[in-house]
Amino acid sequence: MTKELRRLSFVILAMFLSLFVATSWIQVLGADQLSQNAANTRTRLDSYQIQRGAIIVDDNAIASSVPSDDRYQYQRVYTDAAMWAPVTGYYNPALGSATGIEKALNGDLSGTGSNAFFGEIERILSGQPQQGLSVELTLNAKAQRAAWEALQGLQGAVVAIEPSTGRILAMVSTPGFDTNKLAAHDSAAVNAEYDRLVEDPANPLYNRAIAGGLNPPGSTFKVVVAAAALASGEWTIDSTLPNPARYKLPGSTTQISNAWGGTCGDGETTTIRQALELSCNIPMAELAVELGDKAIRETAEKFGFNSEFEMPLKSTASSYPTSLDDAQTALTGFGQGQVTSTPLQMAMVAAGVANGGAVMKPRMVDRVIGDDFAVHHEFQDEAFDQAIDEDAAAALTEALVAGVDSGAATGARIDGVEVAGKTGTAQNGSRPHTLWFTGFAPADNPKVAVAVVVEDGGGKGQSGSGDGIAAPIAKKVIEAVLGR
Repeated sequence: MTKELRRLSFVILAMFLSLFVATSWIQVLGADQLSQNAANTRTRLDSYQIQRGAIIVDDNAIASSVPSDDRYQYQRVYTDAAMWAPVTGYYNPALGSATGIEKALNGDLSGTGSNAFFGEIERILSGQPQQGLSVELTLNAKAQRAAWEALQGLQGAVVAIEPSTGRILAMVSTPGFDTNKLAAHDSAAVNAEYDRLVEDPANPLYNRAIAGGLNPPGSTFKVVVAAAALASGEWTIDSTLPNPARYKLPGSTTQISNAWGGTCGDGETTTIRQALELSCNIPMAELAVELGDKAIRETAEKFGFNSEFEMPLKSTASSYPTSLDDAQTALTGFGQGQVTSTPLQMAMVAAGVANGGAVMKPRMVDRVIGDDFAVHHEFQDEAFDQAIDEDAAAALTEALVAGVDSGAATGARIDGVEVAGKTGTAQNGSRPHTLWFTGFAPADNPKVAVAVVVEDGGGKGQSGSGDGIAAPIAKKVIEAVLGR
């Protein structure tokens, strides 16, 4: 064989191998993505023949399919629809639309994904009808109901997390909406209902727990700033800061004060510990300037800021911007200025402190199962980052416990349970304050971390406070998780 023929043979062989790898990738590794593509009408039409799997919480179906007398053969039905709407979303074959878990795990629920492949081969061989897989969620039904009932009449959200695993225990957003109305097969009625919800100024379609219009976190962000100080190695929880009653932002004529207008305690200086316990703005603004925006952002990002999470629902990234000047950095010291957050993010901050500084990735699903209860896929806990060390986490916990016991967060106190927490009452432009709480319990053996946001002052205008409105909501969720 001549040299030229050998070269040509190698070229042809390389082209053949490339074609083989590409087709294998498409047919095997990319098969699930292709089958779930919204433009793949064949998969959607095939799914009409399949009874969709259930979405399960605490062994009870919160979403299931029942036979219907139309071309779609099955109707999706939701239990306590509005309460679970931020979690389940809805599935509508008539419009080819889905949201929430219904969309994120459509391949499993519809029986058209890769996890169902071998099970369906068995069904075909045995002559049994094809059926979708069911999804078991991490959520706690009692905690979900406690959060839902506590938020009635308010515009806000709750997220609760198991600190050691990242498992989501509650995800509520109010006002809610009836997913059954958006899952109906009457397209005209569904479109009318959807248009009504879109036009509602309260934005019920927002999942305020993980997305929607993000809010400044207010004084709950002081936990992150204090964590950045302790992580630097140059500050301790008892490090002192000047204690004036008024503070002029660097390079600005704007002055800020503590919420009550006085100093942070009686001395000429105060400590980081006392600033957290009493929720003082001035020392935390001073501390933020001393640290600089880069150090605060680095710690915030270790808690999850500036990152999106798929649980498998996708969250909007909470934001700590870059290149802030000293005045803007000072404002972020007490959660104002350009910093914004979701309740999910502030629950992750509390959970990270509760877990000795280790932040876990949030997740909502435990496993995918068949109708014979065989496990087709099990989801694992996954670490995100080590935000602070255990000693810093312990020091922050002590200060947060003091804040609930006798400081600015007494609305979260529970008899017989040591609660660690931080409230926030954030200015939000010309609108009434945004009210916050984040914390965890029991402080010495944390089982739950929770974040609450209530928008528009909780209906009390500028007189609403995080301690008066948000903290008692968190208390009820904690009690539900702990079985009290």
